Amino acid sequence: MKRIPIILTVISLALLSSCDRSESKLAQDNTPQSALATKAVNTAVGAVDGSILLYFNAEPTEQDLAAIAGAKSIAKVFPSVPGKEEMEKRFGLDKWYEVFLEEGTDITTAAEDAALLPSVERVEFNTMAVRPEDTTVEGLPEYVAPGPETKGVYDIFNDPRFNEQWGYINTGNKSICNNSYAGGDINVKDVWTQLTTGDPSIIVAVIDEGVKYTHPDLVANMWTNTKEIPGNGIDDDNNGYIDDIHGYNYVEGFDGVINWTDSRNSGHGTHTAGTIAAVNNNGIGVCGIAGGDGSGNGVKLMSCQIFVGKTGTSIAGCGRAIKYAADNGASLISCSFGYHAGSFLSDGAYKNSAGAEYDALLYFEATKNNAAVDGGVIIFASGNDNTDYAGYPGALNNVISVSSYGPDFMPAYYTNYGPGCNISAPGGDMMVVGSNRLAAGVLSTVISERSNGNDYDFFQGTSMACPHVTGVAALGLAYALKLGKHFTLDEFKTMIVSSAKDIDSRMNGTKTLADGKVLQLYNYRHKMGSGGIDAWELMMKIEGIPSIIVSTGSEQWVDLSTYFGTSSVSLTYRGVEIPDATRQSLGLEGDPYIQYGRLFIHPTKIGSGKVVIHAVGGGDEVGSDKAIGGMAISQEVSIVSRNFKAENGGWL
Repeated sequence: MKRIPIILTVISLALLSSCDRSESKLAQDNTPQSALATKAVNTAVGAVDGSILLYFNAEPTEQDLAAIAGAKSIAKVFPSVPGKEEMEKRFGLDKWYEVFLEEGTDITTAAEDAALLPSVERVEFNTMAVRPEDTTVEGLPEYVAPGPETKGVYDIFNDPRFNEQWGYINTGNKSICNNSYAGGDINVKDVWTQLTTGDPSIIVAVIDEGVKYTHPDLVANMWTNTKEIPGNGIDDDNNGYIDDIHGYNYVEGFDGVINWTDSRNSGHGTHTAGTIAAVNNNGIGVCGIAGGDGSGNGVKLMSCQIFVGKTGTSIAGCGRAIKYAADNGASLISCSFGYHAGSFLSDGAYKNSAGAEYDALLYFEATKNNAAVDGGVIIFASGNDNTDYAGYPGALNNVISVSSYGPDFMPAYYTNYGPGCNISAPGGDMMVVGSNRLAAGVLSTVISERSNGNDYDFFQGTSMACPHVTGVAALGLAYALKLGKHFTLDEFKTMIVSSAKDIDSRMNGTKTLADGKVLQLYNYRHKMGSGGIDAWELMMKIEGIPSIIVSTGSEQWVDLSTYFGTSSVSLTYRGVEIPDATRQSLGLEGDPYIQYGRLFIHPTKIGSGKVVIHAVGGGDEVGSDKAIGGMAISQEVSIVSRNFKAENGGWL
């Protein structure tokens, strides 16, 4: 069936064909060549031919259009949605228009004409979006699945390739890489077993290549627009889009059909989607971070397609995709795209060059689509330029940008780091020294039509790190809803970025790559954001429970003054309540106990759990009807056992 293009208000030039617009109005009016310089927010470099974007301070007229060389029609960049008009005006989305040009029209000439119009405040060339550069490694050894030594750890779910997803549970398996580092992961195991695996009311928009929504490991967790009737060529829900069942395609002529079979596709969007929410415990393939437990409780995935392979949409298309996600219920967007690091060196430079896209990001942030957080969470890849600052839009100070590490819990050779990089996550590093370098990448879902019939494959990049943080954030929203908690957007973003494990303890000496190149690790010190994303820590921040960081494999005393005050040594402690799940996760050697205001504990496993410490404030015994005494007090404390511990006790 032929698809009807996106519904937009269009002013046609059919009645104005007699007007001679063969020359720029600048030339006709002998106006100084300064109008464009005053109103243009970017340059024509990397822009698409055939259209320009204009920000009007008044409704554009046919006369405005007639004054622009080569203009044939004009349409609003952002479809208006009933009930959203006030928000659209608040962020100026109603003032952005795209002017479509006759074939062969010079976009700079058209922009010069537009800049002369009093009703035009800003002129923006329609720059193409780019994906982070591919980090393909040639000549990798033949893949060998990790050995069975780790199988017991992965009995949480029955997905057969779960044990190959080291980013979730890193046991230090040397069959993945020689320097595999136990605990170099997102620390999600105990979140799954003790707290949450997802919530289907949470919608995550994947702004990337199209997601294969029929993939056997994704189909049950795909978002479906139940208000739209498939294939009838009608905008049933009046949201400005026709037949948008699982999202929308902003690349291929705005026909809406999510495309994954085109030969240009790599499966990039499907891969990132799988990391966020491949269906868990369904007996096939891999796991997703917020993919549920097999009972239909995973988060939902919306596909907002802005790439077909490396062929991307424009600033206008990206902006539309972001607004679509907001208007159709997404609480988070996962964005593995951006501009090369160095294209912009300040937030202001980016805002002035991608105004339509930035306004859409602000609109998304302000849109509340769940009861836990009063806005939308934006997560970007930092980029694969191996540069000491992030690429934009990820480098913006209001969005979360993710750097990448490998199974050695060291920076990946390609990752951006430094200013603009907020946190790190598993992105894979196939150049890490070891006999099984492919396994050092990130395993997730792909499109079998473009992968020799395979539904799963290993990719690497900050594009893979980004959805790890998105998945953890989605779990956080799910857990907040479960607990009935509510946070401001700034509070929730702060909790995400501060829920990190120390990675700087790994920034000593050098890292030698498989090709003999050497990374000087001191260059990355204090530059991998706040550290490695830690799912358990985020859940504890949502609960409001403090964490104690302890070292795996050793007896130790932990000071409790942080939790019971500086006079904690004077309290009478009545015992430590230890749930079985905590005992098993930490592999406790004997029961913890308290002396002189310090907790004695001996964990033998990397893990996380909660204990309740009971004490008496104001006496040796709790007061009763028979005797004067103190007050019974209790403090629930999270204990995180790691095979490394920062000098500051783990607080970052």
